[in-house]
Amino acid sequence: MLAIWEIKETEEELLHLSAVPNEELEELRSIGNEKRRKERLAVRALLNEVFGEKVYLSYYENGRPFLQNSIVELSIAHTERFAAIFTHPYDSVGVDIESLERDFSAVEKKALSEDEREYLSERQRSLHLGILWCAKEAIFKLMSQHDVDFARQINIEKFSPKEKGSIDAHFYQKDGEDIELEVYYKVFDDHVAAWVLS
Repeated sequence: MLAIWEIKETEEELLHLSAVPNEELEELRSIGNEKRRKERLAVRALLNEVFGEKVYLSYYENGRPFLQNSIVELSIAHTERFAAIFTHPYDSVGVDIESLERDFSAVEKKALSEDEREYLSERQRSLHLGILWCAKEAIFKLMSQHDVDFARQINIEKFSPKEKGSIDAHFYQKDGEDIELEVYYKVFDDHVAAWVLS
């Protein structure tokens, strides 16, 4: 299940909406940037809304989130304006959300293959780049591996950007194994969200 929260609340309001365990509160207080604290609290509020009970959020060494008191698979993403979670009862998941106001020029140089750069739409370049990057990030989170080469290991097949849809993708393991994936995406309020499951 995909759930998205628009962050409109103050930090105090988010704290009230979030049943944050004490040890997590200490960690939150150590974050100096208010926007980052609000993003984390919005994720917490969203988890409470989805699960209807206090959940204990932790992270594996590779950064992948998990719930200590649930076997549900979970992925998290946030921007300054939105928080998103994607859950599944047993399949591994990945989600990403990006603002389309972001400058994606560095992404184009570093994370796209030659084939991906060639099929970029001139008319909708920023949107195309945003969807590509979001899809690659969602796949990266799904696979939970270190040292992934986004240009070589994550390949998005040619597609025309729309308001929502699905795109075919491949993750190439370092041993050459090709894992075929279908990534879903949706464009809304100058943002794009992409999600994938194995």
